[in-house]
Amino acid sequence: MKALTAALGVTVAASAAVALRRYLSVRDGLAAVPAELRSPLLPVLARDTTMRSLKTTRLAARINIPPGHGVTMARRQVAGRLVLVLTPPNRGTAALLYIHGGGMVVGSPQSEVRGSAALARQLGVLVASPDYRLAPEHPYPAALDDCMSTLYWMRDNADELGIDPDRIAVTGSSAGGGLSAAVAQRAHDEGIPLVAQALAYPMLDDRTVLRRDHNGRGRFLWTPESNRFGWTAYLGHAPRESEAPPYAAPARRESLSGLAPAWIGVGDLDLFYDESVDYANRLRAAGVPCELVTVPGMYHGADGLAAKVPAMQDFRSSLSDHLRRHLA
Repeated sequence: MKALTAALGVTVAASAAVALRRYLSVRDGLAAVPAELRSPLLPVLARDTTMRSLKTTRLAARINIPPGHGVTMARRQVAGRLVLVLTPPNRGTAALLYIHGGGMVVGSPQSEVRGSAALARQLGVLVASPDYRLAPEHPYPAALDDCMSTLYWMRDNADELGIDPDRIAVTGSSAGGGLSAAVAQRAHDEGIPLVAQALAYPMLDDRTVLRRDHNGRGRFLWTPESNRFGWTAYLGHAPRESEAPPYAAPARRESLSGLAPAWIGVGDLDLFYDESVDYANRLRAAGVPCELVTVPGMYHGADGLAAKVPAMQDFRSSLSDHLRRHLA
């Protein structure tokens, strides 16, 4: 009994020491976060995403979450992949392609059901969310191909789904935002009209990995090392300044004219801040209507971790308002 007690004591002490080290390592970063956006989880969420952490994180993302009041959820198979179809009551004929995040390496449509169902309910639209293939097992273009397959399926089965094939928008956060931007580009090139794109702190530019100075950004939820791992897994090689395949890194596209009206939102503590702002400015310069929302003190994914904070509610409302205007 004494041995067991001693062992437990050692385990608790070791865990406390790890927690203290994590806190001390991000203490200066926490000081930049407004009090209302701070969480006891932030030191834990300052860890890097690595190959070692994938299995546990992916398992957690597969937990089935109910969509909530009034929204029904169906599971469909599209090109061999699961697609969750969320239908709210009293919906119209517009539809939304919702792409989950996860740095191209983790995540699932199940893990973001609350968010996709909330948009279905708020906008009164059918939402389709694909379970796209993840890197590194399936590098580019697997994820984008799966998202495009879902978009084509929505259009080809519009009568069955009860939607207007010419009233579809695309949205996603983080990697889902980057894939949404890629979908908007490829859909334009393939002659598919999208009415809008809404990109929350999107993962747009692999060249961010090549920068050494991030001005203190990227301390929480998605770090520079996580970004390096995610992009390397997705591209199949380490990012390089010279090139990336078409659509893989949407920020590399030279001509942005003719793309769907955009909304881009990002916090100024987010690793993706510079690439998001730059992409919004380039869209505007190309004549694409683009609303840019930047939030002081907001880190990556803060709208999920601090969802009840008014500033985060305003952030999500701005995104949904953009979609509502263009889907109406």
